[in-house]
Amino acid sequence: MFGISPLGWIHTLGSLPAIPVAVYMFARYGRIVPRSAAGIVYFISMLIGAVTVFLVARQPISNAIGVATLACLLAGYGVGRLAWLGRAGRYVETGLLSFTAFLLMVPTVSETLRRVPDGHPFVTDLTSPLLLGAQAALLVLLIVGLTAQFMHLRRQGRALVAPRA
Repeated sequence: MFGISPLGWIHTLGSLPAIPVAVYMFARYGRIVPRSAAGIVYFISMLIGAVTVFLVARQPISNAIGVATLACLLAGYGVGRLAWLGRAGRYVETGLLSFTAFLLMVPTVSETLRRVPDGHPFVTDLTSPLLLGAQAALLVLLIVGLTAQFMHLRRQGRALVAPRA
């Protein structure tokens, strides 16, 4: 079905939970929160997807996305332990983990458009205007989302240090 191998299904189904979990955390916390139950599910799911991409990828860019995802995921989950970064650590953590969500969605949207509906996909060419528009929309969403997240973190930081009357 959809031309996906058994290993491809493991990759797809293993990484799939990261999408609703990320949406939940963005809606609930305004960012991906690594030290939460949802954050653990996100980490495991992303790790499965990023590691298995090397076994199923057909295009060289997929391997680059896998390496970038692994690097950002591990750095994003580790940066919070670096006390010397202070408040900047939270910004770095937020940026890295939001970028992992972006790196998840780019191939997800691309593969979905190239496989659905089964037998007659929406997109047959990687230069299709629909595919390029969808990827551009994801990039805009990343930029707008990061801006909103950083503004939210800045307001939280100000609230923590605001003098009490």
